[in-house]
Amino acid sequence: MASITKPSDLDALPVTPADIARAAETIKPYAVRTPLLSSPALDALTGARIFLKAEPLQRTGSFKFRGAFNKISSIPPEARPAGVVAFSSGNHAQGVAAAAQLFGMPAVIVMPSDSPVTKRERTKGYGAEVVLYDRDREDREAIARDICSQRGATLVPPFDDPKVIAGQGTIGREVAADLTALGVVPDVVAVPASGGGLMAGVAIGIRTAFADCRMITVEPEGFDDHAHSFASGHRQHGVAKGRTICDALMAPNPGELTFSINRQLVAAGTVASDREVGEAMAFAFRELKLVVEPGGAVGLAALLAGRLDAKGKTAVIVLSGGNVDAELFAKLIVASA
Repeated sequence: MASITKPSDLDALPVTPADIARAAETIKPYAVRTPLLSSPALDALTGARIFLKAEPLQRTGSFKFRGAFNKISSIPPEARPAGVVAFSSGNHAQGVAAAAQLFGMPAVIVMPSDSPVTKRERTKGYGAEVVLYDRDREDREAIARDICSQRGATLVPPFDDPKVIAGQGTIGREVAADLTALGVVPDVVAVPASGGGLMAGVAIGIRTAFADCRMITVEPEGFDDHAHSFASGHRQHGVAKGRTICDALMAPNPGELTFSINRQLVAAGTVASDREVGEAMAFAFRELKLVVEPGGAVGLAALLAGRLDAKGKTAVIVLSGGNVDAELFAKLIVASA
């Protein structure tokens, strides 16, 4: 799919390297510059040199704080008293709630009724009002826009927004800087995908420094709308069927803005099954001492399952979050023992 081959071409995208550089300065006093980890055990197991971007260590437990803070910081002071509204399965919810709290702004978050209890309670803990909806019967975006209309609040989209994408792009910028400092050139970077905002930002950040790096989206098996969209050349709707333990990766289709970027920068998409995700979470816990949520572990799962072509190569896996209910986490760890 990838059609952009020169770093200079990135300046024509809806989000540019300069936008990500500005976002990096904006979030710097508040966001964690998460580490890029390596593991001899993982390298030996995969026959590759692997680096892991540990976003479970980010503020609020996932990458979402970056984009949320960058977006909310752009809201004019006169509009801030009306607050913000967001719709999310949990990680964006917490990122928006925490960022709004830092700005002293009220926040309303529209969340699915089956979202993990941990995510709902932590969102409330940041001072946000939570409105629940039925993900099978109701339109979360319509609910959120209605609340915005009633309150005069600003909507903070989970992925289809230039400021949000630029904030997520700081991950790619950090990875590129760390690898450059080590004198390492990555062959492939694998990123979890739902709406595509994380991949869009990371791809711009990585391809700014490493023009030939292959960018790969990773999705839950049966929810691979990005893989289908890359194959067809246009956004695919209605691919997802049933349920997955990867609650953070259940967007019904790629975003319009995100796909306009990803179709030019991403090589392909792959998947991981729920079983493989559970095994990856157990590996991260045992070998890396990290708590990674299902959606955050899909890239590692694809790597361990051999679905990602990394043998003999240098690969970066983005671990996007660590917000998982203790009961589910324990169940998956024990099952993979």
